[in-house]
Amino acid sequence: MAISFFFFLSLVWIPFSSSSSDGPENFIIHVSKSHKPPLFSSHHHWYSSILASLSPSPHPIKLLYTYERVINGFSARLTAAQADKLRGLPGILSVIPEQVRQIHTTRTPHFLGLSDGVGLWQNSYYGDGVIIGVLDTGIWPERPSFTDSGLSPVPDTWKGICETGPDFPASACNRKVIGARAFYKGYQSHLGHSIDETKESKSPRDTEGHGTHTASTAAGSVVSNASLFGFARGEARGMASKARIAAYKICWSFGCFDSDILAAMDQATADGVDVISLSVGATGYAPQYDHDSIAIGAFGAAAHGIVVSCSAGNSGPGTYTAVNIAPWIITVGASTIDREFPADAVLGDGRIFGGVSLYYGPPLPDFKLRLVYAGDAGNRYCYMGGISPSKVQGKIVLCDRGGNARVEKGAAVKLAGGLGMIQANTAESGEELIADAHLVPATMVGEIAGNKIREYVKKSPFPTATILFRGTVIGPSPPAPKVAAFSSRGPNHLTPEILKPDVIAPGVNILAGWTGFAAPTDLDIDPRRVDFNIISGTSMSCPHVSGLAALLKKAYPNWSPAAIKSALMTTAYTLDNSGSTIKDLATGEESSPFVHGAGHVDPNRALNPGLVYDIDNDDYIAFLCSIGYDSNRIAVFVRGPTGSDICEGKLATPGDLNYPSFSVVFFSNDHVVKYKRTVKNVGTSVDVVYTAKVNAPAGVEINVSPSKLEFSGENKTLSYEITFASDGLGLHAVDSLQAFGSIEWSDGVHLVRSPIAVRWAQGLKDSI
Repeated sequence: MAISFFFFLSLVWIPFSSSSSDGPENFIIHVSKSHKPPLFSSHHHWYSSILASLSPSPHPIKLLYTYERVINGFSARLTAAQADKLRGLPGILSVIPEQVRQIHTTRTPHFLGLSDGVGLWQNSYYGDGVIIGVLDTGIWPERPSFTDSGLSPVPDTWKGICETGPDFPASACNRKVIGARAFYKGYQSHLGHSIDETKESKSPRDTEGHGTHTASTAAGSVVSNASLFGFARGEARGMASKARIAAYKICWSFGCFDSDILAAMDQATADGVDVISLSVGATGYAPQYDHDSIAIGAFGAAAHGIVVSCSAGNSGPGTYTAVNIAPWIITVGASTIDREFPADAVLGDGRIFGGVSLYYGPPLPDFKLRLVYAGDAGNRYCYMGGISPSKVQGKIVLCDRGGNARVEKGAAVKLAGGLGMIQANTAESGEELIADAHLVPATMVGEIAGNKIREYVKKSPFPTATILFRGTVIGPSPPAPKVAAFSSRGPNHLTPEILKPDVIAPGVNILAGWTGFAAPTDLDIDPRRVDFNIISGTSMSCPHVSGLAALLKKAYPNWSPAAIKSALMTTAYTLDNSGSTIKDLATGEESSPFVHGAGHVDPNRALNPGLVYDIDNDDYIAFLCSIGYDSNRIAVFVRGPTGSDICEGKLATPGDLNYPSFSVVFFSNDHVVKYKRTVKNVGTSVDVVYTAKVNAPAGVEINVSPSKLEFSGENKTLSYEITFASDGLGLHAVDSLQAFGSIEWSDGVHLVRSPIAVRWAQGLKDSI
């Protein structure tokens, strides 16, 4: 199973070739902590003895890590036969092959409604003292986003270290970046040799850029006059500008390896972090929870009170593509903000098509140039070396999006002698526009414009064009937010009764800190180096939510991770700044809860949610029981053997998990589904009455009982039951096999909203 960093830049990750079937590979071994024989002084000693007892092979067995907190066990390099032998030993709960995972601002605080002196920033004191563990590609600590000016001393709760190296002195850490570590044993084991330190640093130093960007987005200090080549100029600051950063480097040139990820999660928990921000996850469908190391590690972290925020993935607009979908994780999709970097494609016939670009350099001539379609010059995608210089020299080239990195297309045009590029979306990306720091004058246009420009090139006897760059534009047009086409979405393919993603947050064209090692395009032919970069992906939306979670953790230190998630979800909004339902850039149509989850985060409202849906570890275990997990599969999460009675308290249905949203599947025309929920009053008024308002999806009848919740000093927590009935008659009005609505609880001050997503089994409508 391949895994990825969830961001869009100019790079293309090279797939890592795993070992041959008869050769060694890395395994994660989950072990029952209580099974350690007394004669062993430590679990490490015991694990070493277990490995020594295995049959020898031409490949030496290697113990990589031992884990004690988020999971119990170890990782090792073994042959398949040795792994099979391990599975039969006492105390071994599970032996899972390691998965390799690949990695998937100035304006966003204002767009999110955050401002000095009021709301969430004021009430959380900007997250001062809260520790965010950023698990990523490391950090470039000299960037201005990581200055510790004006910060209080390092929190007493911090137990971690600043791991030094030749390029990472002790002075790299301060009161902002309070700790840094690198985890590479899994990666190096796969390589079969030491890391080439001329290409990537073995220290926590970020030689890729992604980790610096995510860390500064979550908790960067205030930086005036920040920009990329003058674009997005303004005051850059993280969501929680006084929170502290602990950087855990887990991702390398060939990806992020489960053994390293788990070691970092384990260490972060021991170090005392409050939030884990992880913009990494599977490519393809999400693995089963008990085979997903991120899900298992996040379960253990949540059990220690740590909020785990993860990116949903960049595999949209396909359905069922969201990953990191365990219910104890905050799963974050990506959306736009009200800032554009317009660059218009102007055709010879006078038509103008809006696009976006971050190009900075020599301008095009002040007259229109010949325009040629790359498909007529060798390759429609503009692969490096794939277009004919004789056909593009001195011209603007129209390249199709897809196939290779976006900025690489412009580089290919430049090397072939072209003077500019118009990059046109295909149906896969629709009207989603991603701004890039191109090496040649270039712009990206949507699918509709692209089709018209191709037609112009085909029919015109002498097609010409130019590009007009208009800098940075902030305003209500086009409306924002919109959901990015790349943002992975539901339905949840593992547990359809749990709605994923949870929320969306800014993830398109986000300005944040960058490494000094790599170019803003990450291309070797790009000599430029920058303090800040603008990139896109759910990797960018995740740290926004991580920072907001840190602010809520500061404001409400006793709230559980589930309560913090609930506050973010039930206060999220679903209307853009024009008052219309948030649109999906993939289709241009209204987005749905399967695309935007509960909606776009609204930090200041999350500070005062009124009610929260809380969940504890026992609830999650009851959930696992409800989806068919037996005591053996659950043992991986609880770090030891469980009794046969562990599922006595299992939920009647996975939908009974006390989740802040509702997802329903009907399997017959007269199917009735009932879910139970419990809410806790966290408002300032003790004696208060909340009344339910239902916005029922088409084809569904909904009943809420009771429809009023009367809270008091004695009754701070109350429950209700919600019944969903498929209406065979009303179903005719539904345009597809799904419909959406919401339930809102209000006391006249607070509005506690939960989305409702309903699906009918395939073919059911036709049988009516």
